[in-house]
Amino acid sequence: MTVQVTSEASPQRRSWLIVLPLIVFFALAALFWFRLGGGDPSRIPSALIEHPAPQTPLPPLQGLLSNGAEVPGLDPANFKGKVSVVNVWASWCVPCHDEAPLLTELAKDNRLQLIGINYKDAPDNARRFLSRYGNSFASIGVDANGRAAIEWGVYGVPETFIVGRNGKIAYKLVGPITPDNIGSALMAEIDKAVNAPSISRKP
Repeated sequence: MTVQVTSEASPQRRSWLIVLPLIVFFALAALFWFRLGGGDPSRIPSALIEHPAPQTPLPPLQGLLSNGAEVPGLDPANFKGKVSVVNVWASWCVPCHDEAPLLTELAKDNRLQLIGINYKDAPDNARRFLSRYGNSFASIGVDANGRAAIEWGVYGVPETFIVGRNGKIAYKLVGPITPDNIGSALMAEIDKAVNAPSISRKP
């Protein structure tokens, strides 16, 4: 009788040993899901919020002209004193094509400057992209090896950052700009940055 009970209990223990890791896995998955905003990737937090924007300069996109002059690369010094919208994009990125017309409209807002970071792209393809949709960027820095994207904490293209007049990152949007989030999130954050107190100057 004792042997029979033991033999019946043993398979039960084995089944629990199999099920327990699955329970732990799903519990952790649920925790990450809720911590990251219920599955909304645009709400992934950034450790760089309220920190200075990366100070790495980036070279210009060769051969890209505006009114006969070369469009400059990314100069971190230009962040100070202006509200900047920094968009990380590439010609091979499908959502970047979708958001391009919205960036063109955004560039008409004279309260800000629109800056592009061209990520791991072929220069010819990048220029064709801008020729197709129009160049809405005041400057474009080329991140050929992806190092700058790491410094900016980029998860994947496209991503958009708002840098305040103090040179600090105020907001990050993961994923493309859409007709929905440009009004509900992005413009609201731009307004906050524009209306933030000016940089205090020592006499």
